[in-house]
Formats: sequence, C-alpha cells, structure tokens
Amino acid sequence: MTRPASRRNVLAAVLASAASAAVVSAVPAAALSGAPAGPLVDNSFWTSYADWRAGEAQGTRAVPGARPSLVIGSPLGRVDYADPHTGRTAAWEYGTWTSPVHRSTVPATELVASWNARTPAGTWIQIELGGDYSDGTRTPWYVLGRWTSGDGPDDIRRTSVDGQGDGRSAIWTDTFAVDAPASGLRLASYRLRLTLYRKPGTRLTPTVHRIGAMASDIPDRFTVPASSPGPARELTVPRYSQEIHAGQYPQYDNGGEAWCSPTSSQMIIEYWGRGPTTADLAWVDPAFADPQVCHAARRTFDHQYEGCGNWPFNAAYAATYRDLNAAVTRLGSLTDVENLVRAGIPVITSQSFLQKELTGAGYGTAGHLMTVIGFTEAGDVIANDPASPDNTAVRRVYRRSEWETIWLRTKRHNAAGNVTSGTGGVCYVYWPADPSTAQRHALRAVGLL
Repeated sequence: MTRPASRRNVLAAVLASAASAAVVSAVPAAALSGAPAGPLVDNSFWTSYADWRAGEAQGTRAVPGARPSLVIGSPLGRVDYADPHTGRTAAWEYGTWTSPVHRSTVPATELVASWNARTPAGTWIQIELGGDYSDGTRTPWYVLGRWTSGDGPDDIRRTSVDGQGDGRSAIWTDTFAVDAPASGLRLASYRLRLTLYRKPGTRLTPTVHRIGAMASDIPDRFTVPASSPGPARELTVPRYSQEIHAGQYPQYDNGGEAWCSPTSSQMIIEYWGRGPTTADLAWVDPAFADPQVCHAARRTFDHQYEGCGNWPFNAAYAATYRDLNAAVTRLGSLTDVENLVRAGIPVITSQSFLQKELTGAGYGTAGHLMTVIGFTEAGDVIANDPASPDNTAVRRVYRRSEWETIWLRTKRHNAAGNVTSGTGGVCYVYWPADPSTAQRHALRAVGLL
C-alpha cells in the first residue's frame, strides 16, 4: 500500500536538485550528520514591540501589550488585486512593514517563512522575501504567500504563487531554494516584507504577532547517526484519523486520504485546549465524524498548490487560535524532539519512506505528516499517525533508528529504485504564547524563542 502523493511531495523531489532579529539560533552540523560542528539551520523571528519598531513601516504601526503586534495605521493608498482563483478584481487599502536585514548564520540553500496573524473577514496579508546572494548580487522580491484565515465572500483565496525565479533560485510553493547548491551559491542575508490589506473605508486590520524564517543548508545524506535515547514520556494528545474522511470534501486536496497535515495540526491545536467553535463547524455535514478535521483541511487549503500540505499555511492556521504560536523549522535529531516532548510540547514531523523502512506502518509514502507525542523506555517513537483506519488505531510505536533516518535524511530510494528526496528534519512546532519556564528553555534550545 502506498499513500497518495500530493503536490507537497512533488515539491520535495524538485528541491532535492535544487541585521539581527529577535531570535537567531542554529542547529549544529554534528547533530545532523556527524560532520565537523557548524550551523546548518538558522531561525530568525520578529515578534516583540522593539522588533516591530525596528522595521521600516509605511502605513502600518506597532502595538505594544502582552502580545505585541503589527496593524494597519494610516494606509499608504489603494491597490487592485485580481484574484486568480475567484476571477474577481477588488480594491484594497494597504500598508507595509519591512524587517531589518538579517545576516543568516547559515549561508542557505533553502528558506521557509512562518507567520502568526489574525485576519478578520475582508483582510489579508502578503509575505515576501528579498535577499542577497553570497556573491553580492540580489534576489528579486519573492512572494512567499498571500494568506487569510477565511474564505468568505469578502476574502481573497489563500494562495502560494508559482512561476517565480531568476535563473539562480526559485520559489517552490512555500520554499525558497537555490537552483544549483553544488555551485556554492547561497542566500547570505535577507529581509521579509509584510503587506497588510483591508477593504477600503473600514477600520478592520490584520494583526500580525510574529514573522520569521528558517534558513538551512542541509547536506545530502541517505543515513544519519543514531541519537541516544532519553527519559521516557508520553503526552495525552487527541487521536484523529484522516482515513475516516476519505471522499469527504474532495475540493480540498481530494478529501481526507490526503489530509495528514491538517489532521496532525488539529490534534495539537486541541492538545493545547483550543479549537473551532460550533458556529465555525456549522458548514460541515453533520453526518461526518470529527468535523474539526474537515474544518482544518478547509482552512489550510492552498488554492494554487491545490493541497492542504503547505507548511507555513498549517502553522498559520494553528496560530489563529487564542494565544498560540507556531513555526516551521528543522531539528537536528530525535534528542531535540525528546527535549520538547519532555517540556510538554508535541512535534509534527514530515517524512517519506518505503513500507519496509518503517516497521509496523503497513504502508509507504512519498510524503507524510505525523505527530510525535512521546518516547518509550527503549527510546522508540510514540506517534499519532493519521494514516490509520480509525481513531483508536492512530497511536503507534515506531523504531527509533528507522524513524530518525526517514525524517532527517535528504536523499532516499523510491519504490522504483530511483534517488529522490527526503525533508531533512522539517517539522511544525505549536506552543502557547506564554509558555512555562521548562517550555521556554526547550523552545530556546531549538531556536524558536
């Protein structure tokens, strides 16, 4: 049995060939590949009032408080946007904010942004990247996403933007990637630009709490060294199967059989005590079990990518719930995951594998998201696997060494024997805006605070 391959997996195959911020940290190379110590991952985020004030604001303003934010102030003007997914053209008021230049500790081959925002109906945001290559030349301004939490009559359709590139780098759905890493070309520094939009004549505004990016340069590898098991712990996380939604709402990524990412996201959102209201779920057929999973699929759907697996769109969806932060990053080993789990933070990981490479899975996949909720005394991974026949079967135990390899490697052999890609340790992490001391230490250790 092979899980269906979404366009997220096609993207992964393509990528295989292919000034200070609030938080800057790196994962050591030794933690990932056994190579000499050196950073492979750089996380950088803007989230404090001082951060928002440090950027270049035009038509936006910083708002202090327990959770500082960026909002529209006095708009710069109006602009028309022709939505390619609705065919409608509408005028929008807008303001912009551009981050200071961040010089990455990792001259990067890839970059994935994350943002946490609220967008009332009739508002949306655009996220862009502009950077400097290691040879001193510049990238274009690339669009990393046009995002709104809703999809009502006053909203644009949430979308990535295809066809962006300059012959040296390109945007593949949600990921900036250098075209030819073997050439030595890297992204040395970058800025992120936010544009906040609202319907003219209103006082509505998007509210952005956090913006940042994970830059990385992960070496090609088929295997990774095994990490040593730590103390056992298991978190009590809701269990949801994507498979019980097979055939439901096929307009969202062909239905539940492809909903591993939003199903995993929904499990963690509810672990933190959040979730959609009864009114939010009123659109779902009452005959369907777990309507919140259908809702998560709808609210993560990327209308250009035609799927629910856009990484930052999933993190952004989680952060629409009260006082949740969310980010996409790469981790260095299962030790990093253990430290987060020990602090009470489950982790959603992305991996691909043949059936024989993960004992007990019963399937192979070109790309799949699961939630790591704990570890056994022997150090094996306890995962909520949404590719299970029902909710009861979702909890699985997988061998540590097998899991670590299929998650951290960047190269693998597919069922035809051809070399294709792995995700190199990509994961989603969701946590409260006011974490405990232990959670704060664990998040800081992996560069998310």
